[in-house]
Amino acid sequence: MFKRLIEDVKAVMDRDPAATSFLEVWLLYPGVKAIRRHRRAHFFYKHNMHFLARLISQRTLRKTGIEIHPGATLGRRLVIDHGTGIVIGETTEIGDDVLIYQGVTLGGTGKDVGKRHPTVGNNVMISAGAKVLGPLKIGDNSRIAAGAVVLHEVPPNSTVVGVPARVVKQNGKKIEERAPLDQIHIPDPVKAEIDRLNKEVKDLSNLVKSLAE
Repeated sequence: MFKRLIEDVKAVMDRDPAATSFLEVWLLYPGVKAIRRHRRAHFFYKHNMHFLARLISQRTLRKTGIEIHPGATLGRRLVIDHGTGIVIGETTEIGDDVLIYQGVTLGGTGKDVGKRHPTVGNNVMISAGAKVLGPLKIGDNSRIAAGAVVLHEVPPNSTVVGVPARVVKQNGKKIEERAPLDQIHIPDPVKAEIDRLNKEVKDLSNLVKSLAE
């Protein structure tokens, strides 16, 4: 566990240009403190000491503004930047080398049982204010834009934006989008069927005329 905590601090120093020393990150960064305390809480949770685990997580929330359920699984070299307002649900699984900014929610929709929260792959960045909801998977090397609301699985090597989130880039290439439908330009299936029948009648009329000649 201690080796993993050292890795977490080094990961912050590699990614945060404002970090000036190992001691500063270890003692003063709320994201590092939250991860450090979570690893302890998770140990107690896995050993069925749930009350003690929740006690640690709730004290961490009060001290850092970051709420990580002790049942969540965090990978190696996780970086929580700033961190205020982050919520990570019980069945969340986070891979290695993930970067999470403030205001992110890795939560549930209230419709699922058992596995209710996201699975985040390796080397994923989740930007400020993004919400990832449900037992979906975020593929490796993906990027979630600020404020995005992710309700469906994200393929690896993708960038998603918007509410609800949509893939705008995959494997370094932009995704061409279809023109969005609105309340005026909705296809009319009745008109389409009438047009088809009119064409069929016209074709039959032309066939009868050709046979009569």
